Amino acid sequence: MIIYTSYETIRSAILDKLAAQLPEGLFYHSVQHTIDVETQAERIAINENICGHDIFLLKLACLYHDTGFLITYNDHEQVGWGLAEKELASAGLKQAELDVINGLIMATRVPQKPLTKLEEIICDADLDYLGREDFWDISNNLFREFKIKKIVKSEKDWNQLQVKFFKQHTYFTDTSKKLRTKAKLEHLKMIEAKIENP
Repeated sequence: MIIYTSYETIRSAILDKLAAQLPEGLFYHSVQHTIDVETQAERIAINENICGHDIFLLKLACLYHDTGFLITYNDHEQVGWGLAEKELASAGLKQAELDVINGLIMATRVPQKPLTKLEEIICDADLDYLGREDFWDISNNLFREFKIKKIVKSEKDWNQLQVKFFKQHTYFTDTSKKLRTKAKLEHLKMIEAKIENP
């Protein structure tokens, strides 16, 4: 019987590594984002009647989903999966479990195209903030990050990019649709109003 490295041991190691080694300027893709995605994924999973080992795999994927930023900004999901595969195999996970985690990490790539219930959950957790009260603070962090990375030049560029993103995005789970869609649509209206009346 394979003995797993404990979840808490893996979690502590990843969060410590992210805190120490993430490049400067990642105001959004931070340790706090990883913790938030882990927290929201577990909450959504419980509400979607997911339990046991599936939650274990889901939370591991959450911890690793942005670890690729340690090495690269582009295609970070693929790089993060490479890191997860190496470390989690050493921690005792079987290939079938690693395959699930691979699917979960890669599902967070935008545009999101989840194929399973667990993939829907991690996608909704990753963008949970779109329909939350702390949206503006988190959104501003992403704006600051995108500006440093030269993805946008101005607040106008940013707001136009947000409108485009909001209109392409959808929540997948019933839990997130019910809890986050209304506020998300209100945020979209407010962003559109900013563009019309700068």
